[in-house]
Amino acid sequence: MALLGRPAVAALAARTLQQAGLLASRRSSGPGSDASAHARFPEFPRRTRELTIPTSVAPARATVYLPPSAEPAPPVHVNFHGGRYVMALTELDDPLCRFPAAEAGVVVINVDYAVAPQHPFPAPPRQAYEVVRSVAGQGAAQGWDPSRLTVGGQSAGGGLAAAVARQALTAGGPSIALQVLHRPPLDLATAGRDKRAAIPRPLLRPWMADLFDTSYVPDPGRRSDPLVSPAHPMDTADLKGIGPALVITAEYDLLRAEGGCYAERLRSAGALVEHREVAGADHGYDGRDERRARETYGLIASHLRRAARERA
Repeated sequence: MALLGRPAVAALAARTLQQAGLLASRRSSGPGSDASAHARFPEFPRRTRELTIPTSVAPARATVYLPPSAEPAPPVHVNFHGGRYVMALTELDDPLCRFPAAEAGVVVINVDYAVAPQHPFPAPPRQAYEVVRSVAGQGAAQGWDPSRLTVGGQSAGGGLAAAVARQALTAGGPSIALQVLHRPPLDLATAGRDKRAAIPRPLLRPWMADLFDTSYVPDPGRRSDPLVSPAHPMDTADLKGIGPALVITAEYDLLRAEGGCYAERLRSAGALVEHREVAGADHGYDGRDERRARETYGLIASHLRRAARERA
């Protein structure tokens, strides 16, 4: 077993990375800082309020992004940030939240969910589902339309959005109008060293999978759980009726194959709206490439508009 595949070692390394990430986010400027994220796409103003959502795992703090339109009960989109289930990178998703709030006229709720190793699986997907269920139940009080509810996220957030849609399917609700899965990890049962990328040195490396996957799901026997690895062949459940999905993968990403595999599975269930692959891009491309970020975020906004219109 690789050293970072040992739960105690992975947990220690993860906590160290969390501390380093916290220091980076507090820097006044530069990549990785909150200020840098807030400065992107200045044409979309930051109109927000804070919200705390009680769950059985822990209270979930969330930032609510308000659309500029005066629609009395706009659609609502719940976003889960990336960070491979370990890093609390909520503010780095600020551009992704401001963009569709303005372009699609939706309320976007950016969730600061519980992360590992402090909260290993199954706590994060359970909390994420409870957050979405609460959002669906608070429409009248909060002023959004729960009948036009969508979920999404990038990287680990996409994995959580998929888990939320799966739980909603199993539990019979709430109804998900669209799930947006942007470069998601959907097969933790396959070791990172057994995955192949289209380039020799992709952004995500096998050692990262050892660290993050072990921190999130310490027991390898649980990594084939459908809420962790819905793209793995061991998950054969019928997905008919699951929320329709937009799946976005990146050509050079180590996670490309599992995203494509799950897209085909959703297609077979009649639940794939679109699978878009970003050519010549690696994992996290939208944090560095403004042109591609605008294209992808615009695509997401257009699908959110369409989903809201179809539910109106």
